[in-house]
Order: sequence, then C-alpha cells, then structure tokens
Amino acid sequence: MSDLRTSPLDTVHRSLGARMVPFGGWDLPVSYPAGTIAEHMACREGAALFDVSHLGTLEMSGPGAFDILQNVLGNDLRRIGPGRAQYTHLLDEGDASVLDDIIVWWLADKRFWILPNASNNAAVVEALPGSLDLGATRALLALQGPDSRAVLGQVSPEAATVGRFRAADVAWGDTTLTVAGTGYTGEDGVEIAVADEAAEPLWEALTSQGAKPAGLGARDTLRLEAGLPLHGRELGAGITPLDAGLGWAVGWDKEEFRGRAALEAALERGVTHRLRGLSVQGRRPPREGQPVLRGGEQVSVLTSGNISPVLGHGIGLAFLPTAVQVGEPLSIDQRGTEVPAEVVDLPFVG
Repeated sequence: MSDLRTSPLDTVHRSLGARMVPFGGWDLPVSYPAGTIAEHMACREGAALFDVSHLGTLEMSGPGAFDILQNVLGNDLRRIGPGRAQYTHLLDEGDASVLDDIIVWWLADKRFWILPNASNNAAVVEALPGSLDLGATRALLALQGPDSRAVLGQVSPEAATVGRFRAADVAWGDTTLTVAGTGYTGEDGVEIAVADEAAEPLWEALTSQGAKPAGLGARDTLRLEAGLPLHGRELGAGITPLDAGLGWAVGWDKEEFRGRAALEAALERGVTHRLRGLSVQGRRPPREGQPVLRGGEQVSVLTSGNISPVLGHGIGLAFLPTAVQVGEPLSIDQRGTEVPAEVVDLPFVG
C-alpha cells in the first residue's frame, strides 16, 4: 500500500485520465490527456486550473502571531498589511541557505496563513511555534492565465476582485473561499483554498466556465519561462537569497530574522555566482545537471532546463560567475555535444 498522500480531488484527476506521479510525498497529476504543451498554452492564452493541495497551509493567529512571523521569516511584514500577501523565506541560521520559500497571506489583523512547499512543511511548522496545520482539511486550487478572472467571475464575482498579492475570505454558497492573488506561472490569477468537501464542486464550476485542467508538468515549464526559482533546484542548501537574486525579499530594516547574521556575513563577502537565464539553441531539451561551458571550460551546471513552449527552443537556469554578463555566448554540454547558448535577462517570457 502506498504511503503517498492524495488530494481531495484525486478521484476527479483519475476520472479525467490524468497521469499521476509521486511528488513531495503526494500522488499528483503531472498531465492530462491534452498533454503538457496544451496545458501550458492554455495558461498563457486562456485559463488553466491546477490542484496545488500539496502545498502546506499553516495558520497563526492571536496577539503574538505577527511578532513570531516577523522575527522568524526573512521579509518584513511591515511592508504590507491585512488583506495582502507577501513572498518570504525561512533561512538556515548557520549559513543563510533558503530552507523554504513561502507565501504569507495576512487575512485579518491577527490572522495569517503561511504556505510552505510540500516537502518542507514539517521544518516550517517547527520554526513557527503555535502554528496550526490546516493541510488535512482543505484543498488548494490555482486558477491562472489572462482569462482566469473572467472565468472566476462567473463562479464568484467577489473572489474575482481579489487583486494581485491581495488576500481575502469570500463566501461561496454555504462555504468560504480563502483567495489570494498569487501564483507560480508568471500569469495573472488566484490561488483558492476551500474545505475538502467543497473542492470537487468548485473544480467543476471553474472547468465548466472554460478553465482547462493542468498538471505539474505545465506548472514547471510555466515557472521556468517566468524565471521563477524552484526549491530543491534554484533554492536550497548552500543557496542564499542573494545568490538567487532575491535580495528584494530580505527585510534588512527590521531588527531580527532567522539567519540574519549569516546573511549579513554573506553580503559582506560578496556574491560570487548569480542565478541567470540561458537561451539554448535547438529543439533538444536542456536538462538539470548538464554542464555550462565558457570558452570550453565548465563554469556551472544547469539547475533547470526544458523546451519553452512559447519560444520554441531550449531555456535553462544556472548559477553563473558574476563576471559573466547578459549577452555573453556560452554553451551547454548535452551528452557530449556542445550546444550554443546565450545569457539572457529573466523572465524568458512575460
């Protein structure tokens, strides 16, 4: 018997013919019969619906919640306020590595939701004393794409008004939708938390209005085109927010956060490698781990790579020496063949 967790929408995915794969301890759809490219383009051109119930959902509330989050997480909550969402990090105290990248939804004056990555949920719970894990009682959907708000407006006009990086509770029939203008695709859209028992009706309502089911495969190619880091690839052990170009998400103006001393030391030493985008010639997909060459000498490896469905050629991410500049020609060693590549600004698309 499998130890993998399943989404409240597991039966729906299987009825749609989804191909299921293990991911972060969950059994999740990687694609549906239309295929990853069609799902990707549905998100870029219309509206795509993802089941992201594997993401953690922790709640912190009460008079001490703000101070705990402010003293532990890297970003500064004073930059936002109730009804807003913020991207932030949990850092390692020893070397300021990114243990997890997190979205915080500040839902009410003393009520916060914290959304960790699936595989890091336990570490974030441990770092936030008093947090309540809601992951077993709710589903989480991501409705993304230029038509996402039009689709959502047919199901819940109030939910469709929740703006980018805003967050709110919205009544929907006899249940509540917790909605935030966040996502991981580079497109406009929302993420919606709903009680387990209402997940299937919400999924059916959104797909009946034209949202196309999309799986993990499209979610990964979309985030890659958008130049967004993935924990375990562009974030993780030995990688600080400074290395990943995420210094904007560090709350330097507050007195304390976990890993601050180590991050200050890293800032003083200076960054030696920085996350960069690579445009790769040809239709052979570049892949994680392939060497990146400069003048025939290896200077890095790809952390992520694939064919861009929008651009029609390979793209990849790598931590390159800071001396390497945008526009510089490099190459990728693809199984012994040097394939030309060029350093480009991120995002690749959008």
